[in-house]
Amino acid sequence: MAEHALRGFSEVDRPRSTVYDTCIRCGLCLPSCPTYLETMTETSGPRGRISLIKAVGEGRLDVRSPEFVRQMWECLDCRACEAVCPSGVAYSQLIETARAQVESAESPHASRQARTPPRWVLRALFGNLAVLRWCVASLRWLQRLGLMSLAARLGLPGAALARELPHTSFTARGQCAAATPSAGVAFLHTGCIMSAAFGNVHEGTLRMLRRAGLSTVVPRTQGCCGAIAVHAGDRQFARRLARRNILAFEESGADVYVANAAGCGSTLKEYGRLFEGDDRWRDRAERFSAQVRDVTEVLDAMELPPPARRIAERTTYQEPCHLAHGQRIAGAPRRLLARVLSRPLIEMRESAVCCGSAGIYNLTQPQMARRLQRRKTDAITSTSATIVATANPGCALQVAAGLREARYDASVRHVVEILDDAYGADC
Repeated sequence: MAEHALRGFSEVDRPRSTVYDTCIRCGLCLPSCPTYLETMTETSGPRGRISLIKAVGEGRLDVRSPEFVRQMWECLDCRACEAVCPSGVAYSQLIETARAQVESAESPHASRQARTPPRWVLRALFGNLAVLRWCVASLRWLQRLGLMSLAARLGLPGAALARELPHTSFTARGQCAAATPSAGVAFLHTGCIMSAAFGNVHEGTLRMLRRAGLSTVVPRTQGCCGAIAVHAGDRQFARRLARRNILAFEESGADVYVANAAGCGSTLKEYGRLFEGDDRWRDRAERFSAQVRDVTEVLDAMELPPPARRIAERTTYQEPCHLAHGQRIAGAPRRLLARVLSRPLIEMRESAVCCGSAGIYNLTQPQMARRLQRRKTDAITSTSATIVATANPGCALQVAAGLREARYDASVRHVVEILDDAYGADC
C-alpha cells in the first residue's frame, strides 16, 4: 500500500503555499504565455501549472506524475506572466522550486520529459569554464570544417544553434583603465557562454563603460551566474556558483556589478531567493543583488558623449524575456539605440514574446522551441530590418538560427555592439 502513496514536496526548496495561494485565477496571464498561445491548453498556461503545483502541495497529485513533470518542463520560465499579474505571483519561483522537487524525487518521467543533460554534465560545463571553453573551441573547429552545417541539415540537436556561435572569447584581466575615474568602479560579470563565445560583447561593454566615465574590474575569481542550474532544478549547484560571485564582488571594491546578458542579470538580481532559510548567506546575497545592474541600465543613466557616427541600417529590437519581464527593463535599450540610429527603431510585433531559447529550453524542448522560433522569425522578417538588436546570448543564437533557416539576410547583434560601433575607436 505504501509504495502507491502519493509523493509530495520535500521540505528543502519546496514551492510555498504563500506564493501559489496568491493566484486569484483571473486568467490575465494567459494571453502573455507563449506556450498557452501555441497550444490554447489550460495546463500549458501559468494558471494551470499553478493548479498542478498546488495539487502536489496539498497531497492530491504525485510530484512524479507524468503530467506534472511535463508541464514543469514545458514552461519557458520566461516570466511574461509575472509582468502582467495583478496579484504579483512570483511564478518563476514556483516553477524553479518545482523543478528542483522533480529532480530530487528522481521521477522516471523527468529525463523523458525534460531531456536535461545529466547533472554531472551541467556541473562540469558550468563549474569549470576551461571545460566549456574547450567545448566551444571544438565547435568552432567543426564550424571551420563545415561539419556543423552538415549536422544542422541532418537535424542533429543543437547543431543549428552551434553553427551560429561567434568566434571570439574573452579572458578576465583584473583592473582596466577608465576615461574618467570619478564616476565609480564597475565590476564586469564575464559569465560562462559570454566569456567563451561572445568576447566581442565584453570588449565592447568595457569600452562603453569607459566612455561613460567608469573604471572597470574583471576579477578572475568570478564564474557562471548559475542561471542554467536554477532552470535545471539544481539549486545546490546554483548556490555554489552564487557564493563564488558574491565573494568575488565583495573582494573587488567595486561600486556596481554589471551584467550584459539578460539571463545572467535576472539570476544575479535574485540570489536572495537561493538562500532562503540560510541566515549566514541570505543577507549577503541580497546586498550583492542590490548592486547588480544590466549594462543598458548603467549606460542609460550616464552622460555619454555624442557618437562618432549614426547607424543607418533598418534596426529592430528583440526583447530578451529576462530583461523585459525578469528585470522589467524595456525602455533603456530602446533609448540607447535611439542615440545612435539615424532612423527610428522599427518595433516588431510581439517583441517581448519568447523566441524559444529560454536558457537551454531549445535543447530540452526542441519542438515547442521551434514553434516559437518560427513565430519570432515571422515577426522579424515582417519589419524588413537588416539588424536585429538583442541583449542575451541565447536569444542571439536562437534568432540567428531562425533567420538562417528562413534565408533572411540580417545580422543579430547585442545592443552594446551596435553602440560600440557607433562610437568607433575612441578609447
